Amino acid sequence: MALPEEFHDIAKRVNNWGRWGAADEIGTLNLITDEVVRGAAAEIRSGRRVPLALPLREDGVQTGMIPGRVNPMHTMVQINQEIFGPGTVACSDDAVTMGLQAATHWDALTHVSHSGKIYNGRPASGITAHAGAEFSGIDKARHIVSRGVLLDVARARGVDRLAGGHSVTPEDLEAAEELAGTRVRAGDIVLVRTGQVQLYLAGDKHAYAFPSPGLSVRTPEWFHARDVAAVANDTMTFEIFPPEIEGLWLPVHALDLVEMGMLQGQNWNLEELSTACGQEGRYAFLLSAMPEPFVGGTGTPVAPVAVL
Repeated sequence: MALPEEFHDIAKRVNNWGRWGAADEIGTLNLITDEVVRGAAAEIRSGRRVPLALPLREDGVQTGMIPGRVNPMHTMVQINQEIFGPGTVACSDDAVTMGLQAATHWDALTHVSHSGKIYNGRPASGITAHAGAEFSGIDKARHIVSRGVLLDVARARGVDRLAGGHSVTPEDLEAAEELAGTRVRAGDIVLVRTGQVQLYLAGDKHAYAFPSPGLSVRTPEWFHARDVAAVANDTMTFEIFPPEIEGLWLPVHALDLVEMGMLQGQNWNLEELSTACGQEGRYAFLLSAMPEPFVGGTGTPVAPVAVL
């Protein structure tokens, strides 16, 4: 199915190509300025630290739906080996094979393309089997530390978990913003909680994956208007799945990553953070979400931490 005119209309309204120059490779991460980071540090009051990553494990969230995106396979390559001779210090080492987007992760701007293009109008042919993403690989997003804001859509709607067919709208985001008592501002990283990850944590990864609530095709314009630096949520697919427009797969990915140049993250565990924010009565914090700098990578595992 060709991308409909509705998609192209939204794409024109959120397009950031050339905004930070023709050579720019990091998109809306440019909005995280030194001033923004200083303001983020000022959000720390209690020092409470909340981890947001799922454990990397062989029985992780991946179901096999996406070819090649394998859960982490952990292998010991040496165990108590005296590599410098008998009686010397012994070493244990291990290795892992995994999809870079297998668990809690960031999508690089090159994770998807449409109409033969990636972010900033570059040709999608720049992604190759040998080098991966030559332009806008995840290694270019060198530091992701900013003010984080939890938009707890589930709590704002008075439920513990959104229904599988719920499409998160700008109205939902504004209701969660009102609950948070703070306005999302330029350079923020927005975390959208649906409660969907509860299904995985309860042991049902298939129910977690499908059907799933997620972001509507209407949300990129909201994030663009607020100059958000990045967005992550607690679902497998990020956007609503199955799609809200029949036959139109991953339009939010294409609008966020390709048109806007905005990183997005999936499989973030926001349950403990929701509890902590509710207890402390505030939903803004310092967020450290440093990407692993895989050269040419179209995504990366991440172990984010919110500091309240």
